Amino acid sequence: MGAVPHGLPFPLRSYRLLTTALAPVAPALIARRLRRGKEHPKRLRERYAETQITRPAGPLIWLQCASVGELLTVVPLIGRLRDKGFAVLCTSGTITSAQVATERLPSGVIHQFTVLDAPRLVSRFFAHWQPDLALFVESDLWPNLVITAADHPMPLILINGRMSERSLRRWRFAPATIAALLRRFDLCLAQSEVHAERYRDLGAPRVVTTGNLKLDVPSPPADADKLAALTGAVGDRTLIAGTSTHAGEETLIIEAHRRLRHSFPRLLTVIAPRHPERGLGIVEIARAADLKTALRSRGQLPASDTEIYIADTMGELGLIYRLAPIVFVGGSLASHGGQNPIEPIKLGAAILHGPHVWNFAEIYAALDQAHGAEQVNDVGRLAVRLGAWLRDTQERAAVVAAARETVSVLGGALERTLSALDPYLMQIRLERRHHA
Repeated sequence: MGAVPHGLPFPLRSYRLLTTALAPVAPALIARRLRRGKEHPKRLRERYAETQITRPAGPLIWLQCASVGELLTVVPLIGRLRDKGFAVLCTSGTITSAQVATERLPSGVIHQFTVLDAPRLVSRFFAHWQPDLALFVESDLWPNLVITAADHPMPLILINGRMSERSLRRWRFAPATIAALLRRFDLCLAQSEVHAERYRDLGAPRVVTTGNLKLDVPSPPADADKLAALTGAVGDRTLIAGTSTHAGEETLIIEAHRRLRHSFPRLLTVIAPRHPERGLGIVEIARAADLKTALRSRGQLPASDTEIYIADTMGELGLIYRLAPIVFVGGSLASHGGQNPIEPIKLGAAILHGPHVWNFAEIYAALDQAHGAEQVNDVGRLAVRLGAWLRDTQERAAVVAAARETVSVLGGALERTLSALDPYLMQIRLERRHHA
């Protein structure tokens, strides 16, 4: 059993002891996740910090991401670090993020699945990779990863940090626990002053507001052949989309389609669920509403009589955003905190969203205030605003222009983040030269 570091509050000491004790049952946990399609069958050993990949020579920067959103957020930053000559290791926890890593990470960047958060496995991870700088992205603070990283001779920095109001309330019931984790960070780079103040309140010793890196992420790509095929299938039909949707939201979007279909007889609604495996369930919802469907995961394109097209695939939102003039961004009528509106805005879509957007609260507040997006609270309002924007192209264009201007004004986080990291990057280079 690994030693418990001195000075940890009781909940963290207990967590370390518990994760040490449960490490032998980790294979059963992984096997269960594998059966549920949540693990990559050929990369299971990475969860135990076992890999055939050799640590690259020279300074190595490690970024820890939770899932797809965090990984996409740091792709431009990783590219800039590679341009500066640093080797980069990126870890993330989901199959979908691993797929995105293969498609979007710059050449030469190593991707591994996040090691299970047990002390012995975490120690094995650091023994192999020996990173010179650790960057935790947003809010993915696995306790053993943080504690063990801080015990190694490298800076530990939180980038694009965010702390939701909900998380803040929870952590206030365990102030010593979160303070013990945050005090181990040399620097916290926060998305906004609101998030920065929350980190300070919870005990982070050094916090700087650098802005939201999501605002500087480029538009998602689209395969030219797939875009041409989908464009041809859609033709001149009226198109609307609901993307990154969660359970319950598809029912509302389908009902909005039913209310609009008589005013717009050739209406096609595209639904891209946040979790693609829910595609067949959405088909059943649409069929229950007596609407004809097509399912992208089966290689289908919308036919002339298709009314609901379910885009249940990964990495293809760039196709939808290039075709849909109006996008409802999901996770916001269902209480999931909202999904990222920046990508559809950059590709020219007018944005509708629900009231539950705390994951991107500052961005949505700025967009709504500038009339660059609009909040809808129920299916009636959703249908009304979709119909209004489909009829009034000038109003829709004004919304798109306001949104793009807002995103442009709020941007710049990438450069501010790099400026904050520069002293640490210089120190890494000097130390490597000294030990060479």
